[in-house]
Amino acid sequence: MLNIVLVEPEIPPNCGNIARTCAATGSRLHLVEPLGFDVSDKAVKRAGLDYWHLVEVTVYSGLDDLFRRRPEAAGDLWLATTKAPRDYSQARFSPDCWLFFGKETKGLPLNFRERFRDRCVRLPMVSQARSLNLANSAAVLIYEALRQNGFPGLLGSGEMSEDGL
Repeated sequence: MLNIVLVEPEIPPNCGNIARTCAATGSRLHLVEPLGFDVSDKAVKRAGLDYWHLVEVTVYSGLDDLFRRRPEAAGDLWLATTKAPRDYSQARFSPDCWLFFGKETKGLPLNFRERFRDRCVRLPMVSQARSLNLANSAAVLIYEALRQNGFPGLLGSGEMSEDGL
């Protein structure tokens, strides 16, 4: 099962969209504080996130807390950053890898990127573009990791295939 990590996310709709992608793909969502929003049951219901119950969400007080509680994360992780030396197509994602995404305004911390420099990947884009939206970036990498592993546990065909179309 894929593990999606948002490090200090700031924008609620981005987190909501990523949570929806996690729900649709059976991926786990890990949130590293501080968060720029509330994820309590009351706040989630008020926001109308009717799929939130389909997502396994864990909140950590910081990256150190995440690695202390989930030491396996350090073994097979990938960091999404516009500063990476290689694009994501060069990565070989395992079915249980950890995909890390940084906060919308600053990305992942420099010391974290340097620590795992060989595990940093980027999404190719024109030089004039600063970055893609966080939720879009996460969706691209989640589905690439799933594709590389044969879309484990996901629906193999659409409704139209039953009609032979």
